[in-house]
Parts: sequence; structure tokens; C-alpha cells
Amino acid sequence: MAERKKDPVVVIGMGRFGSALALELARRGTEVLAIDHRAKIVQTLSGRLTHVVTADATDLEALRELGVGEFRRAVVAIGGDLEASILTTSMLTELEIPDIWAKAVTHQHKRILERIGAHRVVLPENDMGERVAHLVSGSMLDYIEIDEDFALIKTHPPRDIVGMSLGETRVRSKHGVTVVSVKSVGERFTYATADTVLQYGDVILIAGPIDKVERFAERL
Repeated sequence: MAERKKDPVVVIGMGRFGSALALELARRGTEVLAIDHRAKIVQTLSGRLTHVVTADATDLEALRELGVGEFRRAVVAIGGDLEASILTTSMLTELEIPDIWAKAVTHQHKRILERIGAHRVVLPENDMGERVAHLVSGSMLDYIEIDEDFALIKTHPPRDIVGMSLGETRVRSKHGVTVVSVKSVGERFTYATADTVLQYGDVILIAGPIDKVERFAERL
């Protein structure tokens, strides 16, 4: 079966976040149109991205001339200039882009972007700060917040469930979390089942409500 072609993406704003995003998308085989108003930044990226142009993304006609309205997905990666971020997002909304992502620097900025038409808004610095706080303060090896009240964590199994099958531990009924996957020393991650027996040194992925996965990770 042929691999489904990935939709091209417009990325506007080539700061650290935008350039890293554009380069990673390109590395993964996604066609990217990168836009920034700073000619020096565009020149720096011209040898690394196929399509990178200098333009004012707050100018609707400039976006039309670049064919931005033909894209199904766009990312507003402007962070430092809130006015430009908001105006650019509104321009993409006017062009009726079906999937608009935007970077916000504050929760108030996030609310404004959502109100004017951004479909998904991320706060990279805030999200990373929360993630690192979880890792620094507890026994987690990694932490990913899936939703407002649901997370996936990587940790070691608590002592009281080592040497028992997951079915015997009744982790889900006792603690309200699910052991999704397990990685034994020297092995790769594999799906966990009721017959999986955890050992010291294993790494496990746990999914569940944030407060419950946090409590479970603290039981080491």
C-alpha cells in the first residue's frame, strides 16, 4: 500500500521554535513553506529549507500571493510580537485555513488566539516548565500531559508489584492507572498484559488521571 502523502505546512515566524519546527517537519518528509519578515533569518535558513521566503505575514495580499490560502495546515510560531501573532492568526482565519496552530506566550495570549480562530494553541515554555517540574520533584523518568487531567508517565515499578503478574497486582482497580507498556533491561518496550511480570530494573509506561499517576510514581 502506498504511503499517504503528508499535507504541506506553512510555518510563519522563524525564531527558535518556528525554525526548529520547520526543520523537523522537513526532516520527516513534510513539505514546508517557511515565512519570516527578517531577511537575515530567511537567508540563514535558505540552505536548509526548500521553501523559505521573506514576507509580512500580517499582510493578507502577501499571503495570497504566496499561495498560503491553498494550504490546509498552518502554524503561527511568532512569540515575541503579540500584535503580529494575533494579526497573522486572523489573516489565516480569513483565508479559511482548516487547521491553524499557534504559539502563545501567556494564557491570556492563548485565549485571544483561540477566540480569533486558532484551532490549536500551544505554550511551549509553559508546557516544558510543567513537564520538567514533574520530573525534578518526583520519581518519574518522563512525563507527558495528554489532556487537562490525563497523563502518560515513564517510571520504574514500585517494589510491591515486582515479581507479580499485572493481573495479580490489580493496579487499575487499586490505583486507577493502567500499565501500558514495559521495557526490561536490554530489551525494547512491549505491550503489557495481565500476564506480564514486572522485575527490578524494568521501565514502565503508566497512563491515567494526573493526580493518580503522580501518586503511583511516588510509591517507589
